[in-house]
Amino acid sequence: MAYKDVYDAWKADPEKFWMEAAEEVHWYKKPSKALFDENAPIYEWFSDGLTNTCYNAVDRHVEAGRGDELAIMHESPITHSTKGITYKELQTRVSSLAGALKMRGVEKGDRVIIYMPMIPEALEAMLACARIGAIHSVVFGGFAAHELAVRIDDCTPKAIIAASSGLEPNRVVHYKPLLDQAIDMAEHKPEFCVIFQREQEVARLIEGRDFNWHGFQYGVKPAECVPVEGNHPAYILYTSGTTGAPKGVVRATGGHLVALNWTMKNIYNIEAGDRFWAASDVGWVVGHSYICYAPLIKGAQTIVFEGKPVGTPHAGVFWRIIQNQRVKSFFTAPTALRAIKREDPTGEWIKRYKLHDLQAIFLAGERADPDTIKWAQEKFGVPVIDHWWQTETGWAIAANPIGIEELPVKIGSPSVAMPGYEIDILDEAGHPVAPGELGAIAIKLPLPPGTLQTLWNAEDRYRKSYLTTFPGYYETGDAGIKDEDGYVYIMARTDDVINVAGHRLSTGAMEEVLSAHPDVAECAVIGVSDELKGQMPLGFLCLNAGCTRDHAEIVKEVVRDVRNEIGPVAAFKLACVVDRLPKTRSGKILRGTMVKIADGQPFKMPATIDDPAILDEIKVALQGLGYAKE
Repeated sequence: MAYKDVYDAWKADPEKFWMEAAEEVHWYKKPSKALFDENAPIYEWFSDGLTNTCYNAVDRHVEAGRGDELAIMHESPITHSTKGITYKELQTRVSSLAGALKMRGVEKGDRVIIYMPMIPEALEAMLACARIGAIHSVVFGGFAAHELAVRIDDCTPKAIIAASSGLEPNRVVHYKPLLDQAIDMAEHKPEFCVIFQREQEVARLIEGRDFNWHGFQYGVKPAECVPVEGNHPAYILYTSGTTGAPKGVVRATGGHLVALNWTMKNIYNIEAGDRFWAASDVGWVVGHSYICYAPLIKGAQTIVFEGKPVGTPHAGVFWRIIQNQRVKSFFTAPTALRAIKREDPTGEWIKRYKLHDLQAIFLAGERADPDTIKWAQEKFGVPVIDHWWQTETGWAIAANPIGIEELPVKIGSPSVAMPGYEIDILDEAGHPVAPGELGAIAIKLPLPPGTLQTLWNAEDRYRKSYLTTFPGYYETGDAGIKDEDGYVYIMARTDDVINVAGHRLSTGAMEEVLSAHPDVAECAVIGVSDELKGQMPLGFLCLNAGCTRDHAEIVKEVVRDVRNEIGPVAAFKLACVVDRLPKTRSGKILRGTMVKIADGQPFKMPATIDDPAILDEIKVALQGLGYAKE
């Protein structure tokens, strides 16, 4: 079947399409229908079915006689270790951890926060929660204590599962002190913590509260899978909101299973027994969907990678692993390829390895720039496929579905809408615009299975954030165009979320930190283009009148504050002091115009600007930092 036939079949009868897709996963009790729309615009999928994610990802493959096949390969160039775990071993390990959690009182519906580096135990913790119907919330390992505390207060976990440390190429990240600090800061206190002690750093445990991972499981009765309803939350994943109130995306179990299972064959062309690698982190949505769940649900082999694209130890580490693990589909962020291209522009490292099994490279997480795609196409000779999705959707909105049909690649576009998504480009009044015209990208409701059901404990905020701007649509928050062939082009965020090395970070959150500095009267943070990381945050500070302190000192302090509050992941290193910020007459800061000046792009003088002379002052300040080149 061609892509068009598949998409048309969905459009003609979405109910039939998703019920057929649901046949491919295991149900203890089959759902009576796919879409539950009684509560529109809050939609649910497969609500009255009974299933279990862990059973689908682990036990059913063991029962099908595939228990001796590899489920997980751990590759850690930092600790120089490679380790495999079969489906049978994974079942033993997960049911033991789940049994220990159960014995300590964790039940269906309880929340568990997971704060782990890229080790197989992170996946085991996720699956153990799913096994007993507990709702996990993975927080990116090494996120600052304040950010972790905010999430503890929002989802009120009964338990926290963490590791003693994470490892960077040249340093140990001390997770346990960050965790202790976060629990001190949080109003809500977990009943207990389970700590996986790594040999690189053994953490101090607090008597009565903290348990060692192995001791915690000693002599415990393994837990069986607990059937849960299709609309039971599988997990909460916090997306880049402001630092004030995090947005906890809620993923429901049934739709998650059905959609992810569908994507493995149709988008990535992966079947049971194939080898798949998503080089991301379990703290982000790509790690949830495509390191942990989708490959295992399909019965494929997934790779957990603890390292970096360059420097652990060299720019060929990805290709070495793809060769040695015979990876068939590889998924990474454009920023990783940019880092490799910068170190190895001629592809010398690529030539050292035999990538016989590699059929395609998939990119997501930020806009894939044409240079990077052309370089990869030339060096690898396989399709390089950009696809577009969000934490909220959990899987691709637009993609080139090579498992159905390999469509022509248009550089700069993540290709076409996947079944379940009807994408319109709207003007400010909510009317569709002509092909090739820029507008807000919106998706007709209902969203397909596997997308967010609501925000944790914040249904009003869910409606307000996503459903009210364009009635009958989900607002993506991205702006772009659609061409005559239905190919989508994502041009920019409609708000100010910037993308630093594939990590979506809110400039608003950084501004909150800057404005908390005692000498700062007002500030703005913009994302400026960066060859390596895609974007870098850059701060403008207006100081309090009468402040005579050294500007360099103040800049140093705000850089430190952002690191402490948001974490090193923000990569906030650039800031300058200016007299005033360019604004509209209504007081809105003209961030978009500032970004254009910084990146040396032409811009139109905004009609609503209060004082055009300010733009020249901004330009001079930017030139002092090496931006706004003529």
